[in-house]
Amino acid sequence: MVDGVLVVDKPSGPTSFQVVDRVRKATGARKAGHTGTLDPLASGVLAICLGEATKVAQYLTAQDKAYDAVLTLGTATDSLDAQGQVTERADVPTLTAAQVEAALGPFRAQTEQVPPMVSAVKVQGQRLYELARAGEVVERAARPVTVHALTLLDQTASTLTLHVECSKGYFVRVLADGLARALGTVGHLSSLRRTRVGAMGLDRAVTLEQVEALGPKATEGRLLSLDEALASLPELSLTAAQAVKVGHGVPLEMPGLSAPGPYRLKGPSGALLALAALERSKLKYLRVLRP
Repeated sequence: MVDGVLVVDKPSGPTSFQVVDRVRKATGARKAGHTGTLDPLASGVLAICLGEATKVAQYLTAQDKAYDAVLTLGTATDSLDAQGQVTERADVPTLTAAQVEAALGPFRAQTEQVPPMVSAVKVQGQRLYELARAGEVVERAARPVTVHALTLLDQTASTLTLHVECSKGYFVRVLADGLARALGTVGHLSSLRRTRVGAMGLDRAVTLEQVEALGPKATEGRLLSLDEALASLPELSLTAAQAVKVGHGVPLEMPGLSAPGPYRLKGPSGALLALAALERSKLKYLRVLRP
C-alpha cells in the first residue's frame, strides 16, 4: 500500500493531470492527486499525494510556491505564455538593470491579481479556458495574492530571468505580461520551472521517467510522510493527555495561541495526530489522522 507524498520533477509538455495518472498507474496507488496545477509548458515540483495523503491535499495546495521564470520581450500571446498565438509585437527598448528593478517595485508590493482568460479558474461554474476557446472574454474579479520575493536573476537584450516566491493562486504569466508593458513593450512567459512547494523542493524530486521505469520502487527513500510534506506549517507538541483528547475529537483549549493556523498537532512520540486551526481560543480539528 502506497501512502505519502511523492515530489515529481514534472517535464514540460504533459498536463498535471496526465502526470498524476501516470504516477498512479506506475506505483499502483489506490488514489492520487496533485497539490497545485502546473501548466503544460511548466516543469518542476509537482507534489503528488498517494493513498491516505490525498486527505490532506488541500492543505498542501495552500502552501507558498517558488519559481524560476524567463520572460521574452517583444511579442505578446493570447495565453500570456509561449503556447499561445501571437497577438501583438512591439520594439524592445534598451533596458538597464536599474530600469528593470524600478519596474519590478510595484509587482513586489502587489496584493491582488486578475487571473488570465486562459486558466482553470472558474467563473459562474465555467473554466476560463473553456470560455476563451469559445472566443469569449469575461470580467474577472481580482484575487488576493502575496509576493514574498521577486528577484532579477539575469537579463539579455530580449529576455529577463526572474525568481518568484509567492502565495497560492499567483499567475507568473500575468506578471510577465504586466512587467513587459511596464517596461514600454510587450512580452510573454517563455519558460517556467517551479522549484518549491511549501517545504518540498527539487532536491526531494524524482523524475517521471524514473517512476515509470522503477514502479513502486521509485518511491523508496523518496516518499515523504504527511509530517514532512506539511513541514512549512507550524507545529504544536501535545502532552499524552492532550493527544488522547485529539483522538476522541475533544477540542483543546489554547489560550496562549493567537495565529489562526493551520497547525500540525504532534503527540509525545512525535507522530502527526491532526491538523487544526484556532477558533475562539480552541483548536478546531481540520483533519484527524491515523496514528
